[in-house]
Amino acid sequence: MAGMVIPMALETYQMTMPRKVYSGKNALENLTAIAANVPKTAVFTDEGILRTGLLDLPLAKLKEAGTETLVISDLPPEPTYAQVQKLVDVFRASGAELIVAVGGGSVMDTAKLASLLAGEDNLTVKDLLDRPGLAEKRVQTCLIPTTAGTGSEATPNAIVAVPEQELKVGIVNASMVPDFVILDAAMVRNLPRRIAAATGVDAMAHAIECFTSNKANPFSDTFALEAFDLILNNIETACDDPDALEAKNRMQIAAFYAGMAITCSGTTAVHALSYPLGGKYHIAHGVSNAILLVPVMKFNEPAIRGRLALAYDRVVHGEKTCVSDEEKSAWVVRRMGEIVEHLNIPTSLEEFHVSREDLDGLVDAGMQVQRLLANNMREVTPADAREIYLQVLPH
Repeated sequence: MAGMVIPMALETYQMTMPRKVYSGKNALENLTAIAANVPKTAVFTDEGILRTGLLDLPLAKLKEAGTETLVISDLPPEPTYAQVQKLVDVFRASGAELIVAVGGGSVMDTAKLASLLAGEDNLTVKDLLDRPGLAEKRVQTCLIPTTAGTGSEATPNAIVAVPEQELKVGIVNASMVPDFVILDAAMVRNLPRRIAAATGVDAMAHAIECFTSNKANPFSDTFALEAFDLILNNIETACDDPDALEAKNRMQIAAFYAGMAITCSGTTAVHALSYPLGGKYHIAHGVSNAILLVPVMKFNEPAIRGRLALAYDRVVHGEKTCVSDEEKSAWVVRRMGEIVEHLNIPTSLEEFHVSREDLDGLVDAGMQVQRLLANNMREVTPADAREIYLQVLPH
């Protein structure tokens, strides 16, 4: 970061971090000590993780710890709040004193909500949609991501689908920040390329959105820029080469850093406008962000040009051929588009059977996500949202 000057925010800002983070080779060994002296542990995961055998090593470490384990795995992708509630109820009845989550964003989000509702028998996930501060965490959590992307292992956020609104909603409660995080490349080594790609681009969106957010500050900038640098220079290798464990671990760290940036900054219009795509059409979160990333960044570019130029200065390690802020900004947006294309992620909603007849509903739903739209440096009007969606709808 030598020579780079980042404007200092004048307002107060804060950061909440997990108590301990383990990363690198054999990081999973630490799970045994975490679970030692815990009579019973609930392990949240999903059926896909079970089928691949990814849970075997964490379960072996828990067995070494001598803790009784209950595996809770009946979780669909992109779950609704009612589906999450069913797993919360199973956990409540278990009497477990530690939660270990092994999976992607939905698994980790569900585990965090369970930790929040553990001692609150009269509260439900639905109650937290409008009043997330009603409960505080009662059970410690250890999160072990099996993707390098969502950043859920770092954040106080949990995302659930709300079918009656055809939308995804973020529940934010500071006490949901996990107690322990384990980032072990062995857990992402055999991740299918399409999932590694989508989740990796999700992390890329987190990083650049937080860096160009109205809430950006020196804390978030430190994590967002480092994450963006790591992602742009490792994501293609990490996705293309199953044996590139160093690149995969760098992506895990980058996803965690981007999650840390979210805790003290926030995502912007990319995430805001992608929520209806997951809520109504069940498009994977990373894919919907990838589809909207470049169109939103092009829309934002006049307002964030200086910030994108700073990002260019950080991520280009060799000869820097761009001189003006305009050239640097254009390079960053173009490079993100090249990564999405290289990773074979769709850039249109056509294959998801979303048509122009759906446009009004998308705009209405997207504009409801004011929590994130308020972070966008360029104001997004309904007309603006309409133009952005039109760019990714079939002609």
